Amino acid sequence: MRGIAFVGFKKSGKTTTVEAVARVLKERGYRVAVAKSMHTDFDREGSDTWRFSKVADTVLLRANDTDALLFNAKDINALFSMVSADFLLLEGFKSLQHVPKVICARNEEDVRELNDGLAIAVSGVIASAGVDEVDGLQVIDATKEPEKLADLVETRAFMLPNIDCGLCSFRCAEMARMIVSGEKTLRDCVVLSSKPKVTVKIDGQPLPMKDWVQELVEKTIKGMLSAMKGYREGRRIEIVIRDD
Repeated sequence: MRGIAFVGFKKSGKTTTVEAVARVLKERGYRVAVAKSMHTDFDREGSDTWRFSKVADTVLLRANDTDALLFNAKDINALFSMVSADFLLLEGFKSLQHVPKVICARNEEDVRELNDGLAIAVSGVIASAGVDEVDGLQVIDATKEPEKLADLVETRAFMLPNIDCGLCSFRCAEMARMIVSGEKTLRDCVVLSSKPKVTVKIDGQPLPMKDWVQELVEKTIKGMLSAMKGYREGRRIEIVIRDD
């Protein structure tokens, strides 16, 4: 799954930009997911869903036009693991450091304040003012040229594992910036480029594991199975654990 964050302050055109890019990507046949960072109490205290969330791990909502799944993810990786799509478009999430970003700006000052080395383009309200470039970043009007911005997202969106495993000698934030600048590519991420010896999936979603964890799991399982009849070295081992 490839990810990109559309970051900006209020009234900067984030929603309009995300909507335009999502529409083009869908027309191109991609599965598109959108995540929005909200700074309000969506599940307000005292509401029915708030009461249910106090006694249940997961709450499902069935509405007239939209269904929803409410749960408390322990971290951002757990939240994103619930998504199955080709592209994950993030509205907000300014603090994320393992995906590239499109800055939705009102003016040039916004761009300079929000550019943390992960920006690949600028869009939003500033584009309607006739600005073509800010500090080397191309300004693209998503309302007039959504295909152009979608092209950029299609070719440059990515998502690093965000586990800071250290196998590449860099933190994911550092690697992300180097990929955006062209110094590195996704192939330089050891976790993404290497085929793991041990794969663990939770509800179909791969669980990232460092090399030493893979080795520990491999040796533990092989050690337990080695004395059992039918075990053969060099064979593929599959274990399914159902927690129901």
